[in-house]
Formats: sequence, structure tokens, C-alpha cells
Amino acid sequence: MATKKKAGAQASANFPKATEKDFAVILKPVVTEKSMALMQDLNKVTVKVLASANKTDIKLAFQRLFKVKVIDVKVSNVRSKTTTRGTRYTGSISGYKKAVVTIAEGEALDLFKE
Repeated sequence: MATKKKAGAQASANFPKATEKDFAVILKPVVTEKSMALMQDLNKVTVKVLASANKTDIKLAFQRLFKVKVIDVKVSNVRSKTTTRGTRYTGSISGYKKAVVTIAEGEALDLFKE
């Protein structure tokens, strides 16, 4: 009995407490048809991240914030796009950095809690 309790205590100790930097690294989830399909089928979560963040920062922040085991992180820069409003006004949609985070099998993450 005592060994089971120790194992349970160690499992919760694997994820240290989240820091202020962790909250700054992960900005918000990317909600598209493709990202929702990845989440449902392959257990991958797509998030918008800080432009200066690297893979290890993203992995550690994700594990600390959501208390799940991260297997892999893929990072890409989304380019900015030019757009027009009507026929007269032109503008741009700013670019950002996004990360596709693969979560371990058996782990679950609900980004859209009610």
C-alpha cells in the first residue's frame, strides 16, 4: 500500500509549478478545421506561441500549465498576409509563430472548458 501512494505522489511531482514565463510563452489555441482534426485524430494541439520561444520552452511550458506529458513539438512561422477591405483600403494581417504539440497516448486535454 505504501509503495502505491509514493508512486502517486511522484506522478504529480513530475510537473513543477507553472511560472509567469510559462503563461507568456503560450498565447492562445489556433482553431481551424485542420487543427481540430489533428486534435481529435492524432492527439495534437496547435497553439500560437511567443515569437522568441524555442521548442524546449514550449514543451516545458505546456507540461507545467496543462499537466500532460509532451512527446514532440513542431514549430513554424506563419507569414503575414496583405488584405483589402472592400476595394479601397489595404492592410495586413500580422504573422505569428505556431507550435503543434503532440501529447502522449492516454493523456487528454480540454482547451474549451465551459
